[in-house]
Amino acid sequence: MELIVFDLDGTLLNRESAISIYTSETLRLLSEREIAYTVATGRTLHGARAILEGHRFELPQAFKNGVMIWHPEQQRLSSGAVLASAELDSVIHACLRQRVTPFVFTLDEDEVSTVYHPSLQSEVERELIIQWVIEENVIARLLDDLPNGAIITHVSAIGPSEAIDAVFRSVEDQPRLVAYSGIATEGLRWRWIDIHHSDANKGGAVQKMKEMLGLERVICFGDSDNDLSMFQAADESYAPANASDIVKSVATAVIGHHDEEGIARFLRERFALDT
Repeated sequence: MELIVFDLDGTLLNRESAISIYTSETLRLLSEREIAYTVATGRTLHGARAILEGHRFELPQAFKNGVMIWHPEQQRLSSGAVLASAELDSVIHACLRQRVTPFVFTLDEDEVSTVYHPSLQSEVERELIIQWVIEENVIARLLDDLPNGAIITHVSAIGPSEAIDAVFRSVEDQPRLVAYSGIATEGLRWRWIDIHHSDANKGGAVQKMKEMLGLERVICFGDSDNDLSMFQAADESYAPANASDIVKSVATAVIGHHDEEGIARFLRERFALDT
């Protein structure tokens, strides 16, 4: 038995960040053939919930690059490796040195996500907080209110490219931290960064989900650097034509473009879903 694992943005989703009608129909065919599938994404649960709804995603799902696993049947979250206070202090100082705001995400025992932050420094940061609060149901509080012993899942930031690159360099050599960065939707001069414990990644989450479900093999699809650990954990890994060069170089094969339903077309052929 196999488990198919999809990245979302740039992979299963089209350029409108949606599951197309053709892809939705493909997922229905997988479900009817009892072929197991799930997601491992950099998005938060709340940021992906509306996208996944109605497409038969019923198995455990990995969010925030494997930091959290959502269990739909039990309606609960479980967290992977979390940041210790010393690691958090290092990340906060790295951000503040570059004049970007660190957003510290926590998860409480009731699976409520709260983001703590110091004073905001740009309009883009203010808009980001509003988006999280409204669209992702996150509670926002000042960093001074962060309680001792909080479960810290990750730290995010957004800022000018040169500042985010400097933050990335300052944490990349720390053995217990891992950072992912990319171009922000706010414009080419802006970049985002997510930083979390090195033991929390898509690869580890995929391995956990495989064991939970008692499945033997994993087939995964992804396009970005944060998918590399998932590729290493999989038996087969496929990159859409729009993937980064490093992802393509380690993939089992390169398939169709994400905005041309490349993943869905590959799956229909791979599993003979049209017959």
